[in-house]
Amino acid sequence: MIRLFVAARPPQSVRHYLRSLMRGVEGARWQDDAQLHLTLKFIGEVDHNRAVDIVDALRGVHAPSLEVRIDGTGFFARKGRLDCLWAGIAPAEGLEQLHRKIDRALVRCGFPPEARAFRPHVTLARFGKQQGSAAAFLENCAAASSPPFMIDAFALFESLLSRSGSHYRVIECFALDKA
Repeated sequence: MIRLFVAARPPQSVRHYLRSLMRGVEGARWQDDAQLHLTLKFIGEVDHNRAVDIVDALRGVHAPSLEVRIDGTGFFARKGRLDCLWAGIAPAEGLEQLHRKIDRALVRCGFPPEARAFRPHVTLARFGKQQGSAAAFLENCAAASSPPFMIDAFALFESLLSRSGSHYRVIECFALDKA
């Protein structure tokens, strides 16, 4: 079984900016540069044959390149505990459309449609049992913003879990149409 997700990578300049924000929260496991991505669809664990079907389905997704930007920070909690810190992506209709097209392609592969609202973000840190307060980080970085940047491709990634955290491997990259 392999663990899969679909995502786009911000350009190096944006990843560098995001990394500059990552400090000052006890218990945070900050993402490294290779982990910074904008998740378009989490798939989960599948067998190899199903992964081949997913690649074929994603090859059929056609959408124009799009412009997005970082806009603020926030957090997700799980069972009342801080789970992750993130940098938000400003609303962009093209991004919503790309997410829907990917979701529909995966529904045709037999996956259930996404039930949760799409909240585009780049995860900055994850938390385990050791919890610190993120209040100062969220206050200091509430106005985090980047210049607009282009998303001209997305990829199917495999997530390899280890004691040191997740490592991601690109299975296949899919170019978006030139605008």
